[in-house]
Amino acid sequence: MAINRYTKMAYANADEMIFGKCKFPVKAGLGLEIGAGYTIPELNYAPRPQASVSKEALVKEYERITKDSMARLVQIGAPAVVLETEHVQQLTVKPDVGAEVAHVQKSIMEEYHEEYGIKCALRHTIADLREDREYLALRSKAPEILESFDQCAAQGADLLSIESMGGKEVFDYSIVRDDTAGMLFSIGVLGTNDMDFIWQGITDIAKKNNVVSAGDTDCSQANTAMFIAGGLLDKNLAHTTAIVARCISAGRSLAAYEAGATGPGKDCGYENIIIKAISGVPITQEGKSSTCAHSDVMGNLAMQCCDMWSNESVEYHGEFGGTTVQVWVETLAYDCALMNTALRTGNEKVLRDLLMLSDKYRDPQPYVLAYDNAYRVGEAIAANGNDPYLRAKAAAETCCTIVQEGIDGGKLVLTKFETNALNKIKADLAALPTESSKFIEDCMAKYTKEVAVFKPENYSL
Repeated sequence: MAINRYTKMAYANADEMIFGKCKFPVKAGLGLEIGAGYTIPELNYAPRPQASVSKEALVKEYERITKDSMARLVQIGAPAVVLETEHVQQLTVKPDVGAEVAHVQKSIMEEYHEEYGIKCALRHTIADLREDREYLALRSKAPEILESFDQCAAQGADLLSIESMGGKEVFDYSIVRDDTAGMLFSIGVLGTNDMDFIWQGITDIAKKNNVVSAGDTDCSQANTAMFIAGGLLDKNLAHTTAIVARCISAGRSLAAYEAGATGPGKDCGYENIIIKAISGVPITQEGKSSTCAHSDVMGNLAMQCCDMWSNESVEYHGEFGGTTVQVWVETLAYDCALMNTALRTGNEKVLRDLLMLSDKYRDPQPYVLAYDNAYRVGEAIAANGNDPYLRAKAAAETCCTIVQEGIDGGKLVLTKFETNALNKIKADLAALPTESSKFIEDCMAKYTKEVAVFKPENYSL
């Protein structure tokens, strides 16, 4: 399938973007239309470690997870849900196991849909296991994970996703060295290159099985930067560096849709707000309702333009209020009920702006990902849309400009540690080549020599 780069914005301006609505809604599963005027909870979960002792135990665990979740939703009168099964290793290594889990889950969901009318769909996120010991094996191991996609799609998965790993070997080397060129190369060039490759294969499988080629997330790189950066007292990595990595990642995650994916984007892709602005596809987001999995500094803001709302992941076990999946799907459902009521009463922009403003000035990350500023990053990407390197560079430069404007305007207060990082990144970007061929040539020479696990054969450069 051909790669079709985005070179213009889906929305005329940032104010057009809202939660629960997108330019190109997606029909999926049992009666769902995602981004068509209402928000949907998307529950994510993980089995207990002891459930992995056998295939039978693992399948039974997902059966319990699915029944518990659907039962709670019906009890509280929730109208819709997406269940996301992020594959533990066993589900992808043995595609028949993942396929059986998909079949069992979908059968239960069909029963609840038929009896109670709840609209629902099943997302399976295949594990990216394209590795050979300490090396990535992105091309040679691709058939193995594509087989898992195929079998899961055939047995009931409605939405196909992955958290792909392309570029991570260079990113891990670069992020701990504050190497701006390395971040650009690993995410913007190598990551996009691998996305182009793997998402053409995923989209072909989705078409074959009449299901949805959904979306990816730069979990392996931009989320790594966010987690290293941590909270307001942490200084392992500047938050300014983390948001630059995030903006670079938007062009990389956008590549899934350029290869035929249609959304909804994956929950932990905080870059999705930028992608929605460019592409108009529906997106899942996570924030305050994902504290069961991790902390962030933009828990409310992340809801601002979501089409589905996720909890990231939670291990299945008991809580006072029921099992964890029951507790968290109920929380998600009530969040969505609030957003849907705002939509029905014409107050959606008021709620959107309250969610955004409650976090915007807390940190450079929410400041740039606020929908008005995220739109500007999207414009920079679209203006350079045909060149993965140039659009990554433009996203990083625009990010720095936005942060600097916030500082100069007195709206964003940063420590010296943060402003030093910002100034370094701006200087690094100014020194980079203006031609992608020169940049790639320089980086190939540098990282082939310095990063022992970097294998250029993983990328068609």
